[in-house]
Amino acid sequence: MAPRIKICCISSRDEAIMAMNFGASALGLVGNMPSGPGIISDELIFDIARFVPPPIGTFLLTSETGTEQIISHHRKTNTNTIQLVDELKEGSYFEIRKQIPSVKIVQVIHVRSEASIEEALALSEHVDALLLDSGNPALDIKVLGGTGKIHDWSLSRKIVEQSNIPVFLAGGLHAGNVREALDKVQPFGLDLCSGVRTNKLLDPVKLEAFFKAALS
Repeated sequence: MAPRIKICCISSRDEAIMAMNFGASALGLVGNMPSGPGIISDELIFDIARFVPPPIGTFLLTSETGTEQIISHHRKTNTNTIQLVDELKEGSYFEIRKQIPSVKIVQVIHVRSEASIEEALALSEHVDALLLDSGNPALDIKVLGGTGKIHDWSLSRKIVEQSNIPVFLAGGLHAGNVREALDKVQPFGLDLCSGVRTNKLLDPVKLEAFFKAALS
């Protein structure tokens, strides 16, 4: 099965159109973050999400860590998916589902050690998909994605092998390494931002090269 491809850091309707035209099945829309690329206003996220047709996934990347704050953030944007880039510290996934049952929940796991495997498998019981990235939420200024760096793919492979839900792979992917990533990890989907950008702008040449490599 061909991998689903999510293009993140979408910053305009034009970028959304470009990504979809090349075959993206999901778009990442980055809300307020402590660091990282692609941050846009909630108003713009709402506008892009409203414009994107089904069945394309529109992922709100939120750094909120409490149930009520996450739900409030989503209601400002109205995406069909919430991507939690940090751990849920207050409330529960159940409460999120109860209040917005039609919205999918994707939990980011920042793969840093063997402990990430246990974390991922425990959280997989509560969400619709996992996304394995290369951030570090333990830093003074949290890094919650958009690093452009790969992590230990052998750990990601173990998560994919044991997970009962879809797993996306993120972190440092580009046309030159995507076949290796697919062979080593065998994820359900791929997620990338910087690997298809030039001077922070979505690059059609890099997009074409990535999709050709990923889907060949």
